[in-house]
Amino acid sequence: MARILVLGAGMCGLSTALLLARDGHDVTVLERDPAEPPPPAQAWQAWQRPGVNQFRLPHIMLPRWRAEMSRELPQVLHELEANGGLRMNVLAMLPLSERGPWRDGDDRFETVAARRPVLEATLATVAADTAGVTIRRGVTVTGLLTDPSVGGPVPRVTGVLAAGGHALRADLVVDCGGRRSALASWLQAAGARRPAEERADCGFVYYGRHFQTRTGAQPEGRTNIVQRHESMSVLTLPADNGTWSVALTTSGRDRAMRALRDPARWDAALALYPTAAHWRDGEPTGGVETVAGIEDRHRDFVVDGDPVATGVVAVGDAWACTNPSLGRGATIGLLHAEGLRDVLRDTDPADHDKLVRQFHEWTTTAVEPLYRATLWFDRHRLAELDADAAGIPYQTDDPKWAFSLATFAAGRTDPDIARSYQSLASLLATPDDLLAEPGLPEKITKLGGHAPNYPLPGPGRRELLAAIGT
Repeated sequence: MARILVLGAGMCGLSTALLLARDGHDVTVLERDPAEPPPPAQAWQAWQRPGVNQFRLPHIMLPRWRAEMSRELPQVLHELEANGGLRMNVLAMLPLSERGPWRDGDDRFETVAARRPVLEATLATVAADTAGVTIRRGVTVTGLLTDPSVGGPVPRVTGVLAAGGHALRADLVVDCGGRRSALASWLQAAGARRPAEERADCGFVYYGRHFQTRTGAQPEGRTNIVQRHESMSVLTLPADNGTWSVALTTSGRDRAMRALRDPARWDAALALYPTAAHWRDGEPTGGVETVAGIEDRHRDFVVDGDPVATGVVAVGDAWACTNPSLGRGATIGLLHAEGLRDVLRDTDPADHDKLVRQFHEWTTTAVEPLYRATLWFDRHRLAELDADAAGIPYQTDDPKWAFSLATFAAGRTDPDIARSYQSLASLLATPDDLLAEPGLPEKITKLGGHAPNYPLPGPGRRELLAAIGT
């Protein structure tokens, strides 16, 4: 058993704490925001989380997240459904003409949908009832404690400093502080080298609205959750307790799209998309939530073959984060937490150098490819949106981008490929899995290789600009 400090009581921090506590570790979670979570049924209206800038951004939990939760932390799913979470199947959102008759194994596309405050409040409820987990809110971490007997350029972290001069010691510090993590600065202040960092504004802007049902029913699905169109993507996201959300995602450099901050213009834009317009048919629960300036960032805590420090690791968005429109962050964070749990099963935290190296190797092999694949998609999609705004076709020599577009287009006419595409979108498969399946790449190229760049029905840029008055 180890004494472990987890920094951050968000989705990743609470999941990490639950996994580690159920392995017998003594886990204390430190959260900067002071407000205790209300009952999940009241979380949307009553809970303020200034430390999480995407707290009210529309969310989707992928089927891979549901599968991992079902195996590792099933009580979370049980509680989430009891709190109004919607069990749904992303394949079932496709028209029957696209997916064909139901098949054995299609339940792998199931997930449980809910708004972020309800998800986090549910996790907090389960964590509060779990032996070995202590949650302390209103604790602002200001730096790291290190072992003075360990000299040299690689300090050993032995805990954290909190506001007011309080020292909290542990065998391992796990940073789950999310996108705003200050770990790199704390490490430098403690005498460590700064982690190697890649950083850039991801360039997307999100204009989201939430709705409450008037009829007791959710809108029907008419295509995939993420709908790619000229000049914007449309995300249609079911949620808990008769609610849902829609997000319009554009390039931050497309100034004309800033008109979408206005609810009337946002509504006029959504009305143009036949596969999404009916998602307006509910009671809006607020205005347009706008989120921008979200960074793509990756931190490497082993530099030139050596850890920058021992006794501390970063999990989830504190390690690497990217554009949330694909909904992958919570799933990657959960997989990352599982990896830390597994490394701790084989490595004593007292062997601090080995622990950091083993976790780094596992991270590089198991979850970094998921981050890189997401970043790859982001870069192409953002360049495509910028080309749309400039009125020119997007051109790239990357054959994988063409194959990605062909897979989506072919999935609209072939049920087998529809399932392959859903497996990719759900993080249940990788592009390499599809390329390795005999005959599938050729079939995708034949059916989708010559499809229009934007195969879903929707407006061109000129019609979109006219509708929003720019």
